[in-house]
Amino acid sequence: MKPASRFAAAIVALSLIGPSLAWTSGPVLALTPPPQVPPGQPQPVAHPYDTPAAAHDAVAAAVRQARQSGRRLLIDFGANWCPDCRMLAGVMRLAPVQPWVAQNFVPVSVNVDHFNVNMDIARRYGVVVKAIPTVLIVTPDGKLLNADGTLTLGNARTMSSQAVVDQLAKWNARS
Repeated sequence: MKPASRFAAAIVALSLIGPSLAWTSGPVLALTPPPQVPPGQPQPVAHPYDTPAAAHDAVAAAVRQARQSGRRLLIDFGANWCPDCRMLAGVMRLAPVQPWVAQNFVPVSVNVDHFNVNMDIARRYGVVVKAIPTVLIVTPDGKLLNADGTLTLGNARTMSSQAVVDQLAKWNARS
């Protein structure tokens, strides 16, 4: 096959793949549909957040991992005293949810204590943490995808687990 013919064949092949193909400098991951979560409330996690002092290193490691893998960052700002934060962590640990989150995101939790530490991490993305949990979905190159809804999961105690997962999927589908 001549080079021109190979090029034309490649263009045809790419057009068949469609708009789901993203041009990025890193790996391209296919979006997977969110899992179906059984009804009922998950168990809240007692201590989902590491010490506040660990946050900067954890976020830096997550950013590196996101760049290497092409997955988005899921940055969860909260505190161990927060009931909605603990419930959100419970949803993330559900058996059908864990593998889906791992396939689509690099999750990292940031302990903000009583809104007195680690606020600079959120400000990097143009967000001021006013309530918790505050969830950011960030591309590997640092673009915030859910600026319009960082507090949407703030009432995790009253949301179904499926609603939480569906919201994450909706944000993950953005580009």
